[in-house]
Amino acid sequence: MSLHDDFAEALLAPDLACPDGLFSSNGADPASRFVVYRNNVHSSLINALATAYPVTLQLVGEKFFRAMAGLFVQVCPPTTPLISEYGSAFAAFIQDFEPAASVPYLADVARLERLRVRAYHAADTPPMDQQTVLQALQGQTDLGTLRLQLHPSLATLTSAYAVVSIWAAHQAEGGLATLNPWHAQGALVMRRGLEVQVLAIDHGSVTFIDSLAQGTPLEKAVEQTLETSAEFDLHQCLTLLINHSAITHLHPEQKVSP
Repeated sequence: MSLHDDFAEALLAPDLACPDGLFSSNGADPASRFVVYRNNVHSSLINALATAYPVTLQLVGEKFFRAMAGLFVQVCPPTTPLISEYGSAFAAFIQDFEPAASVPYLADVARLERLRVRAYHAADTPPMDQQTVLQALQGQTDLGTLRLQLHPSLATLTSAYAVVSIWAAHQAEGGLATLNPWHAQGALVMRRGLEVQVLAIDHGSVTFIDSLAQGTPLEKAVEQTLETSAEFDLHQCLTLLINHSAITHLHPEQKVSP
């Protein structure tokens, strides 16, 4: 193992000693300086998680969150220099973190907050004008073969808990008073301009939007959705996507020449 590998391993493991071969240019004890540097790295990564997961933090409190995040830092070091991408595995860590089991929806709230971070940093693709989309849909002769391209920031989440309501309740004072967290809920996350929006949607809409995002033609996407959600409202879901400028392109079926 190289000095670089030893340094990286010891940097994230508080129980490991200062790696051999380090020295200080001003004559200070390298071990004591390494401890300070390690503490700063740990603190910076934990602070990054606290910034990315503010509602997750509020649900368990500052002390619990920082202890949990500290353990996560040790087992999941950064893999990229982009600090905004750090913590993508945090929700999965929380799911298996036994001390957090008393807050069963905590992992899904973390998943929602990660989608918000990704949406904020997603590519900035201009949406189609709402009127243009409506006219194109109304004038399309073979509507079923149409493929709808959605904004790069758009993502969905299905939860057994009222994950959107839980998140929204922490955006204002007094929002928790009438909250029922045990109601299953879907979420639509996307950026509109510089604002990341979080919307509650039904299970059918999640299935339909996911199908569209995978490039499924409109008719096939509806068929797949109705197989699992007989009450799916196509008009309502399309209206939602259009009104929130979620559609960036409409692709008609490519005709193959004989």
